[in-house]
Amino acid sequence: MQSSGNTILITGGGSGIGRGLAEAFHARGNQVILTGRRASMLRSVAEACPGIATFVLDIDNPAEIQRVSGQILERFPSLNAVIHNAGIMRNERLLDGNVADAEAIISTNLLGPIRLTAALLPHLAAQPAATLMTVSSGLAFVPLALTPTYCATKAAIHSWTQSLRYQLRNTSIQVLELVPPYVQTELMGARGVSDPMAMPLPEFIAEVLSLLESQPDATEICVERVRRMRKAPAESNYEAFLRQFNDQLFHARAEEATGI
Repeated sequence: MQSSGNTILITGGGSGIGRGLAEAFHARGNQVILTGRRASMLRSVAEACPGIATFVLDIDNPAEIQRVSGQILERFPSLNAVIHNAGIMRNERLLDGNVADAEAIISTNLLGPIRLTAALLPHLAAQPAATLMTVSSGLAFVPLALTPTYCATKAAIHSWTQSLRYQLRNTSIQVLELVPPYVQTELMGARGVSDPMAMPLPEFIAEVLSLLESQPDATEICVERVRRMRKAPAESNYEAFLRQFNDQLFHARAEEATGI
């Protein structure tokens, strides 16, 4: 993926990783288009970075995906890159038997990228060069039991991305997977923005852009901080690592883990 000269759509771009990527790509001379549920958050980004375009989009809504993707292509026929960043993450107590959160997470994190890709793929395939980037997580490879459906959707995104890459191997579309570690964002609430256990957002964005520029043919973008998790399933001590990882997080978030 080239770091400049693109027209890039980023979902979930009102805050966190999405906003960080938007600002970084905008600064490198790309036309950036953001979507998100909250108009006020999108407006804040557009005011900070004049030239960034915004569209309110509820990624849960199939009809809205069709409508908004059509509006984007009509206004920006040069669109040649999509970053599927929108996502939600919630704690779940599986013994409660409530699946509402699970259904919302699957709809946003998994069906959203699948539906939006289907809507945009014919256009992207007609471009001389295009990029589709999914955003999975280190938790796709080492799940956090506090957030089981989130981890499951990210594992599914990893698998789906591999299949997408293979099916598009003879097209002009490069398929990338960004694998973040725990990053300081509001994904799980305001506490996460300053959590010392998380990677500072500016450091994460800087390392991602450096990897994209230095490894243009890479299929996975893994910052150094996530590499251990990415490789863990292949290690002989995986089960011990999985238990240790979850024990550590349950201890750190004892209040959230109550009853699990």
